[in-house]
Order: sequence, then structure tokens, then C-alpha cells
Amino acid sequence: MSSGAAALEQIAIVLPIRDEEQRLDAAVEHILAAMDRWESAGPGRTRLVLVLDSCTDGSPQIASRAADADTRISIVTTAVRCVGAARALGVRTALAGIPSPSFHRQWIASTDADTRVPAAWLEVFAEAAEAGADVLLGTVEPDLAELGRYRYYQWLRRYTRSEGHGHIHGANLGVRASAYVDAGGFPSVTDDEDVGLVDALRSRGADIRSSGKLHVVTSGRVRGRAEHGFAEYLAHLPVSDSVASEHER
Repeated sequence: MSSGAAALEQIAIVLPIRDEEQRLDAAVEHILAAMDRWESAGPGRTRLVLVLDSCTDGSPQIASRAADADTRISIVTTAVRCVGAARALGVRTALAGIPSPSFHRQWIASTDADTRVPAAWLEVFAEAAEAGADVLLGTVEPDLAELGRYRYYQWLRRYTRSEGHGHIHGANLGVRASAYVDAGGFPSVTDDEDVGLVDALRSRGADIRSSGKLHVVTSGRVRGRAEHGFAEYLAHLPVSDSVASEHER
């Protein structure tokens, strides 16, 4: 059931991390810029929860430096090797100590450590929340320089960026905390945890909206962490005209 319109007291960003030392600095930098922009308007506070999951590279050191420089950043560590469980842990951390009656004024923003969010990212979430949305689903765009021009063109032909689109991306979605808890949270699965959450929210009657204005740039890599994730989808796009012709027969 929809929680109804309510001004937000806090937006908590949850960022699962697994061996992302090459992209983590940029991801955190863009999130902090969005946090600063929303807070500068004075509507509420923000926090960023970094969830380190089974990292073997320099990601923990990068996360520690970021947390040392900004008190709004919290770090939790796990070894579940499961993006759904990692996101759920981040949400539990974000909501710890907050009385449940105020959950309708708390917003959870989900993104990925290989993703760069725009400065107005949190503002778009807040506007939707204050208009009564329980969930807002955004769009993504693979990094052109990393993916390559031909694959990028093939992706663009197949993707719809518009109001009311049907995409679900853990790299770009937000949910009111009360609706999230009511739906049972992110399922502990290694892929499609975002779809599982949205399906549960829909079954509970949450007010789910989608917007092409809520847009992020994500990695264009074709080898990712999740077995059936976005990278696998990109990997199967045609890489030449001959492959495209065969693909479209």
C-alpha cells in the first residue's frame, strides 16, 4: 500500500562494493556531489553506506580514505559474495536507530560502485517522494569510451529512456523505507535482486513510478560481477555489422 506524500528527513545511499578499486573513487565523488547539492537546499540530511563484500583489491583502502574525509560515510564489511544480501545489509545499517514510525520519511537510494550519478540525482528522488511515490526507477547508460562505439549504438537501439519506462536497475532506483520494509527488502540472491524487490513492492501495492530524467552512467565493461547482470547483457550485443545482421535474422 502506498505510504503517501511526505517530505523526506533523510536519504541514505547504499553502495555495494566488490573489487572496484578502478571505479570506486569516481562513484563516491559523484554521490557526494549529489549529497552536497540536496543538503544545500536544506530539506534534510544524507548518509552513504559503503558495503565491502569479499574485496581482494584496494577497495577497502579507498573506502576508508573516503570515510575519514566525510563523517556522512559509513563502512560495513561482509563476505557473503551476494549483491542482494550486501544491499540488504547496507539498508539495515542505514536504518539502524531510526524509529520505524518515521520510516515513511526515510528514502533509500541504490546504486553501484561502477556507476556515476548526476548532481541532481537525489533531488529527483525527493521530488518523486514528496509527490507520493514509494519507488522511483531510473535509467542507465553504459560508458561509451569503455563499451565502444558500435556496441554502444546497438545498446541505444534497444533501450528506452522515457517517462514510464519498464527498466529496473539496482544501479539507479530509490524506495521509501516504509515500503521497503513492508516488502521484505532486497532478496539474498546473486542477481536480479532489484527485480525481486520491485516485484515484492508491486505485490504490496506500492506506488511505483519510473523516469527517464533519473539517469546515470554505468560501466561499459562486458565482464561483471553478477552472472546474469548488465555486463553479460552488454557482452551479447553485436560488435560488428556482420554480427548484427546474424543477430537480427
